[in-house]
Amino acid sequence: MWYFYVLQSTKNPDYFYKGSTDNLQRRLRQHNQSLVTSTKPFGPFRLVYYEAYLSEHGARIREASVKKSGSVSVPLLRRIRDSLS
Repeated sequence: MWYFYVLQSTKNPDYFYKGSTDNLQRRLRQHNQSLVTSTKPFGPFRLVYYEAYLSEHGARIREASVKKSGSVSVPLLRRIRDSLS
């Protein structure tokens, strides 16, 4: 199983990181141990959203669409923020 996921920084709650992985627990641990260069200054993180996919390709396509398109990313992050308040 592969996953598209969204992390929220506990240090800066307005910072969300979007990614994909085949192991959510391991990947969250890597982010929180500052082993991921792009998120190192923003940790620690909490997992606030994920979607499961049968293939790596499906998860990576979803990640790319969310990262590249504001029309996809903005409504998703709005729903996540609303669910956290």
